[in-house]
Amino acid sequence: MKVSLPAMAIAGMVAVVLLALPPFLKGSGLYLVSYWLVYVIATMGLNLTIGYAGQKSLGHAAFFGIGAYTVAILLKAGISFWIGLPLAMIGCFVTGLALGFPALRVQAIYLAFATLGFNTAVWLVLRNEEWLTGGSFGINNVARPSLFGWSLDGNLAYYYFVLGMAVLFGALLWALLRSPWGKAFTALRDNPIRAESLGIDIRLYTLLSFAIGAVYAGVAGALFASLVQFIEPASFTVGASIMMYLVVVVGGSGYFFGPMLGSVVGVLLPEWLRFAQGWYLAVFGTAVILLMLWLPDGLLSIPDRIRAKRLARAASAARSAEAGAATPQPAAGRVAQ
Repeated sequence: MKVSLPAMAIAGMVAVVLLALPPFLKGSGLYLVSYWLVYVIATMGLNLTIGYAGQKSLGHAAFFGIGAYTVAILLKAGISFWIGLPLAMIGCFVTGLALGFPALRVQAIYLAFATLGFNTAVWLVLRNEEWLTGGSFGINNVARPSLFGWSLDGNLAYYYFVLGMAVLFGALLWALLRSPWGKAFTALRDNPIRAESLGIDIRLYTLLSFAIGAVYAGVAGALFASLVQFIEPASFTVGASIMMYLVVVVGGSGYFFGPMLGSVVGVLLPEWLRFAQGWYLAVFGTAVILLMLWLPDGLLSIPDRIRAKRLARAASAARSAEAGAATPQPAAGRVAQ
């Protein structure tokens, strides 16, 4: 698991800021940071699927939508959020298992197209089944939950709730990746044939990579529904899945803190670029293209690239020294000495 010391230090500083800064933010700033945390949870699951298990998925926003609509529909029916959330997780897990079966048959770009088709199918259901989802009108007045009798209606209270959920699911993913399961996922990514020869059930772990990743998206979707208190199909399109994929790649696919940093680029950076007015999307797109050209392995690969260059220079210097020591001196030089 790729976790560098600079990344750990940055994560510690971010944790301090996330705990201390929110009371001083305005409503829009608090909402934006809460939305960033929701995106971090969703892309942690996608990072497991593509970064650690090596599968291609362009359908993650579909699970995000399934989680959001499951909780929203149940809340409108008078069912508690704390019942809706586990049901959303179970529904996403089962659907993720089903989506994983094409990965047993096809790989690379063909798998990406299969997941893209799945996302489109889910979006069409959300868009057209008005009796259940409200269609293009969506579902409004989605309630926020209470926790042990403590109301989470306030923006600050709900922010800390989302932060707690992000820490909880981050810790669960950390434990998973440090377990034999995590090693099996990375073995599947690096070389499926060798992994199978070592006794790893690659079919099982392929399915689980989609299913567990889908659960994280479902949890994020449930939190998103209560955060915005209004959901409609436009939030769960293929474009949203592509943005989630971009977040993982920009942050660093296969790096634990990649989704945290990538979500800054995908969620916060566009807002910071609003000063460019009508040009902000062009500026954002150009920045991402340049970043990918310079750092194809993501932002968190910078320490590894610096370390690799330092080791390469040291190895080159050592080889030059060995070659100089092995070169025999001219005969005249030996006589002069």
